[in-house]
Amino acid sequence: MTGTPRTLAEELRTRTDRGLVGLLRARPDLLNPVPGDVTQLATRAGTRASVVRAVERLDRFVLQTAEALAVAPDPCPYDTLGALMAGDTGDPAVAAELPRAVAELRAQALVWGPDERLRLVRTARELLTPSAAHPSPTGLGPTVAEAMAGMSPGLLQEIIAAAGLPTTHDPVTAVASLAALFSDRPRMAALLDTAPAESVAVLDKLLWGPPYGGVTDRPAPHLQWLLDRGLLIPAGARNVVLPREAALHLRGGRAHHTPEPVPPALSPATEHDPQLVDNAAANQAFTALATVEELLKEWDLGGPAVLRAGGMSVRDLKRTATALDTTEQLAAFWLELAYAAGLIASDGEADERFAATPAAEEWLQLPDHERWAALAAGWLAATRAPGIVGTADAKGRALAALGPHLDRSPAPEVRRRALGLLATLPPGTAVPATAVLARLQWERPLRGGAPAAGQAPAAADGATATPGADPADDLRSRLAHWTLTEAELLGVTGRGALSTHGRTLIDTVSDSAAPTPAETTAAATRAAALLAPLLPEPVDHVLLQADLTAVAPGPLRRPLAEALGVLADIESKGGATVYRFTPGSVRRALDAGRSAAELQEFLATHSRTPVPQPLAYLIDDVARKHGQLRIGAAAAYVRCDDDALLSEILADRRAAALRLRRLAPTVLAAQTSPDQLLDGLRAMGYAPAAESAAGDVLIARADSYRTPPRTAPAPVPDGPPSPDPTLLAAAVRAIRAGDLAATAERKPVHAPAPAAPGALPRTTSAETLATMQAAVLTNSALWIGYVNADGAASQRVIAPVRVEGGFVTAYDHTSDEVRTYPLHRITGVAELADDSV
Repeated sequence: MTGTPRTLAEELRTRTDRGLVGLLRARPDLLNPVPGDVTQLATRAGTRASVVRAVERLDRFVLQTAEALAVAPDPCPYDTLGALMAGDTGDPAVAAELPRAVAELRAQALVWGPDERLRLVRTARELLTPSAAHPSPTGLGPTVAEAMAGMSPGLLQEIIAAAGLPTTHDPVTAVASLAALFSDRPRMAALLDTAPAESVAVLDKLLWGPPYGGVTDRPAPHLQWLLDRGLLIPAGARNVVLPREAALHLRGGRAHHTPEPVPPALSPATEHDPQLVDNAAANQAFTALATVEELLKEWDLGGPAVLRAGGMSVRDLKRTATALDTTEQLAAFWLELAYAAGLIASDGEADERFAATPAAEEWLQLPDHERWAALAAGWLAATRAPGIVGTADAKGRALAALGPHLDRSPAPEVRRRALGLLATLPPGTAVPATAVLARLQWERPLRGGAPAAGQAPAAADGATATPGADPADDLRSRLAHWTLTEAELLGVTGRGALSTHGRTLIDTVSDSAAPTPAETTAAATRAAALLAPLLPEPVDHVLLQADLTAVAPGPLRRPLAEALGVLADIESKGGATVYRFTPGSVRRALDAGRSAAELQEFLATHSRTPVPQPLAYLIDDVARKHGQLRIGAAAAYVRCDDDALLSEILADRRAAALRLRRLAPTVLAAQTSPDQLLDGLRAMGYAPAAESAAGDVLIARADSYRTPPRTAPAPVPDGPPSPDPTLLAAAVRAIRAGDLAATAERKPVHAPAPAAPGALPRTTSAETLATMQAAVLTNSALWIGYVNADGAASQRVIAPVRVEGGFVTAYDHTSDEVRTYPLHRITGVAELADDSV
């Protein structure tokens, strides 16, 4: 194809396969389904939904370029665009980056045409052109022609006369004359030199937007001067607007107050020793593992109930936060982290509640670095945002932890990009979170964000404009802020800098913004291998002390930690964990089936210090009393060989609530359940033991409660997935083949004139069969119309191989495969011109 393309479709046809691949990779929504030809591709690229998605992914300078094109003449020469971006004085940084911006818009099919005739696609122009209902970030208003549409011819003539222009015979030439005056710098400067100072001040207020202001029924003389000369144009009963041409003159030709061709720098930077960063991250990673493990232990016998609307209640979240010794917001993060890794879920029973999953058992048995890899991979790919827990949804209802409506599809992309920015810094270098947020806002300008720097909302005669929203309140900014906080909690970063294993975590094989789950898992595994040497080695001993405490000098091996957790209570955590032995904790171990001798032997085996005498006495004393009283189900009863002890219990006024009575010298009956009776007597200072129906002591061994097998929650994708190279290559082949079928020049069979372009060929059955048989003999290609079983019509280019039994077997250039077609579904056939294939 030669000459200037007249449409976007014609320009797309001139692109190389590599160019089409780039378009489809940048805008994957165009692939669903694969366009039948280039015309369909161009049409789909111009739909509103697709253009909005593409515009939202432009960086700030490219978006500013598109906004400038939206207020420029259509088509717009490149030099005119450069003047709008750099102004009359020029800007070397803008001039250097403008070719990149235009190339990016072209690559995404938002701009087409040669440099001397740049055209913004119609839908993008509609989105970005300023209007009263949808102001532009440029702060510009409508053109003179748009603002004066519908104005009476007499008033038009009065305005151009007041502006010093000759009167005309029609409104069109009058508007064109006034627009030419405002665009002529010398004449416009001469007109403004005669303006009152107050009039110039009003123009300065409206200069950078919003361009609309309010006036009274009787405008002040300085406002009337502007209205008389068209420098302010009525835009309603009491509103006026500054026309675009006049604003551009006052701005020195610039469409934006502050063009931003260069992204904000990641500064100020703070340098740390990379080894210290890795160690700090490793320590925090170990703390993260301990916190999740403690959560699973807390829910070992089952977690809180599931709300009817889903999620857990505020009360249960507070209890979890207390158990983890953290805040409710951080507790929500740990809950969502375990949920994303598939370690906790709802059990799905009638009385639904949360609990650990079977996968949690497997996770607990893994080495520490592999457990961290599972958490990190789940966190990186998760679309759930714990940071919004407790905030209100659209209906004013509070969002619950582990509940629905927490998915935010941009979260994985924002996490990767925020960590990717830290990865561009030298190892051990940290920057403030504000610097990262500023860069992310430049890369993905926020919809509804605040005005650009220096763009103060203004108005005339007291009218005010609504300022934009604070970018810090935007979802992407909040996601980025949460990412930096969560990365520190998880041990991906240390002291604000990305760790060595953190760099490996985000280093995936895929070039796309959304790597596959397999790539994410593989990267997490490589990162965990780097983390493993930095994690503390579990120890197999404790240090018993005379004050009934034991000090664990490091993380304990799992069997030792589990056994010691039954025998003693954790008093404090940190680099060294302190356990305290109490009568209640020793009784708990005895209830679990351990004897006093076994407890003494356990402590002697795992302590680097001798068992202190007070601890030995405590164990023996509790064991001597343990089980002396026996409780069973009557409703409940107390049995004891020492009838004096039972008499003592009956005489104790604290036992009144248990409603005890003597059945025999050694048996008391109660009107409460065995559990309540057991707790009541223990509260009175006794050490009863439960017994079975056979009279044996019941061992209170905790049976872990687990949900049925559950999979981790699937992330909610942010639009269509990024296509792989194989799909892109196949899609381009299909588009080229379909385009060939739609645009190839045809020679009709027994027809007086060529078929209309794009129309299905029409031939009789006999003509179709004869043409097919001839094509088999000559090995030539044909253009056919085909209607499938669903009634969908399409055009195809085929090379027939065999015709028999009412079917034709042919190589289909459109689908790039050999297919068989029923002859009765072929509407017609035509030979291709000699130079078409």
